[in-house]
Amino acid sequence: MSDHYQSLGVDRGASADEIKKAYRKIARELHPDVNPDPAVQDKFKEVTAAYEVLSDPQKRQSYDMGGSGFGGGFGGGGFSDIMDAFFGGGQNRGPRPRMRQGQDALIRVEVDLNEACFGAEREISVENAVACTKCKGQGSADSAEPSMCQVCKGRGETQQVQRSFLGQVMTSRPCGSCQGYGSIIQNPCRECAGDGRVRARQNISVKIPAGVETGNRIQLSGRGEVGSGGGPAGDLYVEIVESQHPFLIRDNHNLHVAIEVSFAAASLGTKVMVECLDGPIEVEVRAGTQSGATIPVRGKGMTRLRAATRGDLIVHVEVQTPHKLSRDQEEMLRKFASARGEKPGDVKIKGLEQGFFSKFRDAFGR
Repeated sequence: MSDHYQSLGVDRGASADEIKKAYRKIARELHPDVNPDPAVQDKFKEVTAAYEVLSDPQKRQSYDMGGSGFGGGFGGGGFSDIMDAFFGGGQNRGPRPRMRQGQDALIRVEVDLNEACFGAEREISVENAVACTKCKGQGSADSAEPSMCQVCKGRGETQQVQRSFLGQVMTSRPCGSCQGYGSIIQNPCRECAGDGRVRARQNISVKIPAGVETGNRIQLSGRGEVGSGGGPAGDLYVEIVESQHPFLIRDNHNLHVAIEVSFAAASLGTKVMVECLDGPIEVEVRAGTQSGATIPVRGKGMTRLRAATRGDLIVHVEVQTPHKLSRDQEEMLRKFASARGEKPGDVKIKGLEQGFFSKFRDAFGR
């Protein structure tokens, strides 16, 4: 890193006026309008950076103590402001192209669990920037080519002379007559006002692959917004939002469903019909099944994205306890308890724990 005092040719004890005079003298000799050589411009930036530090008392003190002098780099003003004055505020030199790449677009599509599992083809309506059919994207009503701007002579920018402490400084700015394009459309299309594109609603067919879930995005290349001046279109991204199923709960590739069976059916065992995405299927509840037990049904869950396999359907069993009994039912149940050696008041102490279905509902936000 060069020494700022050496760059300006002053002593370390130089006054603020001496530093300013030294900088003005060197800057006039190295100014880009006087000497456009790249090596000289680098030297000019070096002395300007030195002046930015040494002309500020706080930065100079920091520099004298061994710091860089710049609190947060060149982005905090000062040096960047000076350089902007010389180089046109960081703008690209030359005319802007009329034809530009279009922007990407995003639309969200809601699908049900069945569509997410097996895939679907949907037609969506999208309002987008499309090529103007009247001028075919050219922007001109008579198909004439844009003519050169007479203000900037096709450069896309104009130069102004401003007075500063350095003397006269030349600055460049985008041309206000042609908006920086360097050319002017003499007879703009009335439909698109010379932009070459208009907003219109389109119907687009989207193929939703099997196995998608909320947050997945489908990319449709070239179906986004058309660029100005007939530029190529961006991409359209279709984001999936999965709607909630009435009784099936998704857990990645598995599906969960809860069923209720009677005390007698759970004790003796039974077969029940359970509704799933494939329709009703038969599920066996084995004798002695306890409340909270799970029965996995292989291959009846969600399709794995970009794979031919499926997850499982997990059937959660809740055993019903009857609320009201007739006298005959109550007598039969007492005889049943007596035959099993059960006595009134018998209890088995277990650790305190939350009911299974409560935990299941909490886990899935139900």
